[in-house]
Amino acid sequence: MELLGEWEQLVLLATLRAGDQAYGSRILEEVRAAGLKRTSRGAVYVTLARLEEKGYLRPRTGESNGDRGGRPRRYLRVTGEGLRALRASRSTLLRLWNGLEAVLGEAEG
Repeated sequence: MELLGEWEQLVLLATLRAGDQAYGSRILEEVRAAGLKRTSRGAVYVTLARLEEKGYLRPRTGESNGDRGGRPRRYLRVTGEGLRALRASRSTLLRLWNGLEAVLGEAEG
């Protein structure tokens, strides 16, 4: 399995945080709430499309309403494959971080 890049991880995690309300703008809000205030809408949408192509996200269409000119909202959910990719990336990072706490602590001071 291919490891996720940092940005892909952030977008998938933001999608999970958004839960049933995971659509483009809401996911962008989650990313920005995590401290990435200057994140562009385009960067999120391009990444969402790429993650969907990889099979890590699955779309569903919501109901139409007047707020969007009658267009239905497109919701996303993380697939089982997406969850496996997140777990594998997390596990790899944790293995690399393990034992480096002292070194990294010294670098801060």
